[in-house]
Amino acid sequence: MKYYKLTNQNYETTNQTKWGVGITHKATGKGRELCTSDVIHVYDHPLKAVMFNPIHANIANPVLWEVRVKKIVAKDLGKAGVKECTTIKIVPLPEITTQQRVRFAIYCALEVYHGDGFVTWAQNWLSGKDTSYAAARAAAKAAAYAADYAAYAADYAIDFVALIKRAIC
Repeated sequence: MKYYKLTNQNYETTNQTKWGVGITHKATGKGRELCTSDVIHVYDHPLKAVMFNPIHANIANPVLWEVRVKKIVAKDLGKAGVKECTTIKIVPLPEITTQQRVRFAIYCALEVYHGDGFVTWAQNWLSGKDTSYAAARAAAKAAAYAADYAAYAADYAIDFVALIKRAIC
């Protein structure tokens, strides 16, 4: 299986860790906890890397690398953690528009929240029938509940890649 890593334009990640073709790094921590020195953060799909960058690494203008990993030791919320990672080559970064990101968020919420008002608004927005501000405001209360449910769903391994592809196609 292929894995991917984001760096900044200087090919660096947290703490100015430098990456490049053929460079290998090993996690310094002893455990398996994500977002710590225990693991190195990777993705199992380029779309996940792009879609989750704002809430994970938040790298401005990122570079996407295909990487080689030995073993996944942690996985949560669309990312994975490894003890060792080698950058192989730079690959094209998928472009996802704001509208596609909104579609993705709506699809995620619909996976777990089925309140009538929200579902009606979501279906109308997704179909293009009603993307108005007024309709969005009317659905705001339901959307607040949907956001909580979407976060809950993330813990239960929704197929994010399928939802992203659905949102951008």
